[in-house]
Amino acid sequence: MELIFGLHNLQPVDMPCVATIGNFDGVHLGHQAVIGQLAEKGAAMNLPTTLITFEPTPAEYFAQDKAPARLTTFREKYVTLKRFAIDRLLVLPFNQRLSSMAAQDFITKVLIEGLDIRYLVVGDDFRFGKGRTGDFQLLQQAGNDNNFTVVSMPSFCVDGERVSSSGIRSALATGDFDRAERLLGRYYHMTGKVAHGDKRGREWGFPTANINMKRKVIPLRGIFAVEVFGLEREPVFGVANLGTRPTVCGIRTLLEVHLFDFDEQIYGRRINVIFRHKIREEVRFDSFDALKEQIGRDVISARDYFSSI
Repeated sequence: MELIFGLHNLQPVDMPCVATIGNFDGVHLGHQAVIGQLAEKGAAMNLPTTLITFEPTPAEYFAQDKAPARLTTFREKYVTLKRFAIDRLLVLPFNQRLSSMAAQDFITKVLIEGLDIRYLVVGDDFRFGKGRTGDFQLLQQAGNDNNFTVVSMPSFCVDGERVSSSGIRSALATGDFDRAERLLGRYYHMTGKVAHGDKRGREWGFPTANINMKRKVIPLRGIFAVEVFGLEREPVFGVANLGTRPTVCGIRTLLEVHLFDFDEQIYGRRINVIFRHKIREEVRFDSFDALKEQIGRDVISARDYFSSI
């Protein structure tokens, strides 16, 4: 999958094409259905497939820290999308210029002049352009006038529930990982490089692999039983704390993972942390001794969980 950052980097070889547009946060089963339909049409028309997305997301641009929690960082989304039949990923920087672009101008500059779209599939609730004035009907009219086809992908449902990023956020927030897995089509995970921490966990007998969260808002908090991939031996079971560590007066959000039966230096390694079970909420303890005792109980809870599955 070719990665193209910015409309100005498009080349004549990138057109014509078939395409879809969206945030694709989480790359859930609904997104995968859209991608599958696009791949089939691209093969039938003998044209490359292009997925158009935005960075940051429009919600992050407008709402900043009040935006909905992001399920996937850009890197996580990119790695996941590479598994599917997409020829090109076009990333449009969502900035003042793009946010103020009228819907008709977006159609002209991006879809027609930039990509020479021949077939476009969008979600049934897709809106675009300044003030979100662009919709499916406007795209269809533009298609009729400029010789490209626009189709709407109906809602994708699993067990009677519409698959959506907001539904997955709801599941994660309540620790319902079974529901999140059904909607995603896989276990929920986060990835990142292991960084140096304050070494307090090592002093207490619970060394941790620390990952800084590169997200404005995170979709879940608490203590979890996790599986870790990306090491020489995998998976490695463990217990993780995702939050601000209030007992030690932490400010920034950090993912700390204590790996069971593991004693290797892995600083700088990129690991994949899969969340399997929520043990409890993150709380502030009155003393370090109380926190240390609770960590011991969390380790037992996580080990018990993995021994039961």
